[in-house]
Amino acid sequence: MTRVLASGDHFITPQLFVDALREAAPGAELEFRTQLTGWPVEPFGPVGGVKEASGTEDQLLEALGDSEIALIQMAPFTADVIKKSPHLKLISVARGGPVNVDVAAATEAGIPVTFTPGRNAAAAAEFAIGLMLAAMRRIPVSDGELKKGTWRGDYYRYENAGIELDGSTVGLVGYGAIGSIVARVLRAFGARVLVHDPYADEEKAAADGVELTGLDDLLRRSSVVSLHARATPETRHLLNGENLALLPEGAVLVNSARGDLLDYAPLPELLESGRLGALALDVYDVEPPPADWPLHQAPNVITTPHLAGATRQTAHRAAAVTAGEAARYLRGEPLRFVANPEVLPGGSSS
Repeated sequence: MTRVLASGDHFITPQLFVDALREAAPGAELEFRTQLTGWPVEPFGPVGGVKEASGTEDQLLEALGDSEIALIQMAPFTADVIKKSPHLKLISVARGGPVNVDVAAATEAGIPVTFTPGRNAAAAAEFAIGLMLAAMRRIPVSDGELKKGTWRGDYYRYENAGIELDGSTVGLVGYGAIGSIVARVLRAFGARVLVHDPYADEEKAAADGVELTGLDDLLRRSSVVSLHARATPETRHLLNGENLALLPEGAVLVNSARGDLLDYAPLPELLESGRLGALALDVYDVEPPPADWPLHQAPNVITTPHLAGATRQTAHRAAAVTAGEAARYLRGEPLRFVANPEVLPGGSSS
């Protein structure tokens, strides 16, 4: 009998983990313990040295008990939790990166930590396209004004009219699983696509019909810019007041990736000056942004509460990949997506 913790939340529920593992490992003798953390009803945050976690260390330890496998979404696997869990043999995380796990502590304990790359790629790509269209054509702004009784016929004036994706140049900062889907959709709209990503495969980019270029060149040439890079120390404030000044007048900026990629301080001035014609944000430097945040009152700004990955398909896909790693562990097969492959026999994942 293998004891398994299914620690979910109000998006990826514990039952999704349970059902996915039973399907992935039919016939396995499993005993489940479950935990429901508060996210997204309660915001995630730092806990005991890890980021973007939900719940407390004590709550997790009580739920974990003597479980051998942990299937989790936001649970805070801190160094202290790992130290106090001698029975634990696998932490399988239903996220694109295991930021809520102290991977160094897990490595020291010899515990593999798996993750789910690309789990929300389709959802996030579709959402980014939606934000672009909404910003370029003033969809939510005009909807809100019409519901208040104002018919904005003046949006048909030349100086107020929107722009089309067809024939426009769109710059993508980042060309991983999400960025490449966004590029494919943009190409179908008829847009020219520029990409800045030092890790992008040149042959793939050429085959996809996109142009790789430097960040400054991308900003100078793009009427729409969308961010799709990972947040790392090197990419913090990758876009800032200095290089955003390179944008063409009236450019549209979309960030549905990570708040750290963008310096938010200069954005109100860039909007007021007209350098930015519109701004669409799903992520922020502080989440949620405070009530007195300047961009709440700024014109031509669309804001959504970090929803890009929020589809039912994403929840099912993440649970299935997470459970699939656990099923491989149970069968003694190589794991696929391991954040610390040095703990595996031979030092690598499949």
